[in-house]
Amino acid sequence: MKALTPLLATTSLLILAACASVDAPKPEPYARTESPAPTPIAGYDWHFNRHADGSALAYGVAESDDVRLSLHCETGTPGLMLYKDVEDGVEPVIHLESGGETERFPAESQPSMLSDGVLLAATADPSHPVFQRFRRVGWIASWVGDRREAYAAHAGSEAAVERFFSACG
Repeated sequence: MKALTPLLATTSLLILAACASVDAPKPEPYARTESPAPTPIAGYDWHFNRHADGSALAYGVAESDDVRLSLHCETGTPGLMLYKDVEDGVEPVIHLESGGETERFPAESQPSMLSDGVLLAATADPSHPVFQRFRRVGWIASWVGDRREAYAAHAGSEAAVERFFSACG
């Protein structure tokens, strides 16, 4: 047994030395993950409109009053106006999310001319991260209470989003 002790000690030292010479794996740096892109809804899309006083971008059914979210800017005026038609009694805030960015924009409420609900109106800075992410990924979601509504561009209509922010941002 005495002859095995130096052999075991030497073997143990060699194993420890071999383990110590191997670099320990380094953890991956934290990477912010983007929310997966939602699926576009049939019949709904982003529509850009330039007019004499500014530009508008609306998500809804073309040439109808069925609009889920609209963004407007006026020529020569900084900022965006956001509009969302909601049911009466909803907290007066437009809560938006895009690709991991989120923001709650305090809103004013007035009776809607399109529904039995109310129209929320808020102002925002087009350079806010939620809009910059929307510009990059082509979709934005709106939260009404605990209900999330995602507004994704169909293939080819991402250009409407870019045209709007080029005109307003």
